Amino acid sequence: MRKTVENAADYVAGAGARAWEVPGIGRDLPRRPVRSVGILGAGTMGGGIAMNFATAGIPVKILETTQQALDRGLGIIRGNYQRSADKGRFTQDELEARMGRIEGVLDMASLAECDLIIEAVFEDIDLKKKIFADLDAAAKAGAILATNTSALDIDEIASVTSRPQDVIGLHFFSPANVMKLLEIVRARHTADDVVATGMDLAKTIGKVAVLVGVCWGFVGNRMLRARRLQAEKLMFSGVMPWDIDKAINDFGFRMGPFQMSDLAGLDIGWAPGKTTEYPVRDALCEMGRRGQKTAAGWYDYEGREGVPSEVTARVIREITGARPRQVSADEIVTTCLYPMVNEGVRILQENKAQRPSDIDVVWLNGYGWPAETGGPMYWADKVGAAAILAKMEALGAEDAGFAPAEGLRRLSDEGGSFLDLDFGGLKTIGQQGKAA
Repeated sequence: MRKTVENAADYVAGAGARAWEVPGIGRDLPRRPVRSVGILGAGTMGGGIAMNFATAGIPVKILETTQQALDRGLGIIRGNYQRSADKGRFTQDELEARMGRIEGVLDMASLAECDLIIEAVFEDIDLKKKIFADLDAAAKAGAILATNTSALDIDEIASVTSRPQDVIGLHFFSPANVMKLLEIVRARHTADDVVATGMDLAKTIGKVAVLVGVCWGFVGNRMLRARRLQAEKLMFSGVMPWDIDKAINDFGFRMGPFQMSDLAGLDIGWAPGKTTEYPVRDALCEMGRRGQKTAAGWYDYEGREGVPSEVTARVIREITGARPRQVSADEIVTTCLYPMVNEGVRILQENKAQRPSDIDVVWLNGYGWPAETGGPMYWADKVGAAAILAKMEALGAEDAGFAPAEGLRRLSDEGGSFLDLDFGGLKTIGQQGKAA
């Protein structure tokens, strides 16, 4: 049992250092050389990923299906660099040097000699499997084949290749040229030297890397979904999105769940006529309210400043049938954030994260968890397992998907620290075995 807990600042620094440590992988393990990178997709994500490598001095080939899409993507990359140059962050000559390291191509055969190829197309498992089958035929022996998927089953993607040991997840966060976090996803057959190369490469391009295992959403998005579903439940009970966001903002997040949705785009995961688990969101999208990019989503926008929308309030009333109600900020915070801790415990139980502090590193660097609270697992020790358990028992009685994790019950019954939870993740993540 942990007797002393360092202050949040010291803890955050130590957690960041520990995240780089992968048991069983030492400096004596040869890494695979990465002298050139291929990227499939010149959209927002693919272009941002390309910038990381070009900035670090590594040549990039970026593949698109049409010249128009390729020209658009390369133009966005140049525009991003130009804005930085205009602010004095580097010279115009440096801008041209970086752009000179990026080559646009239209044929997958052009990627044949790349040491690392990253797929960055939209989230469709069948499309990704087709791409990886094609890459298996096109890429040279020993090339690392990576997917940027944010949630999908990498074991399934790897299964269509003859070399699953070369397949890994490199989940960049958007915008990829800005966000520091890189979830490195070790699949069932991913080779040790591929993991080691990925971790080293993350340092080369200035990222904060965290090794995670294969499950829906990995660590970050899996926990985010728990928060989002509870925010949705609150909304269906009559609590307005802006009230939910304000409580989360006051806790220390720059953006609450609905503000984040507006920034990312409400139409992520939606298509015209599609019904999802988020029916209010679906209705707003059908109305053309798709977030900041359309100046209307959950909020109405003038520029980037969002204001509560009567249109949204009306849609919520029509779909949920709930009368507007006020609840305390504390109830909103506990309802939205305690399930994240519970999901974090489940992730550890399933050996999808190496250690509790890695979960905190993910949330601090990828989702804006307020650093002064240390991260969800550090913060959970301040709250106490008994309080979180009581809330999860109540939420679990309403929805079995939110039943308390066994590890949470154990902490409540036996005492101890969330930061000391160890279900063998250091030994069993990814290829080293899976939890029973």
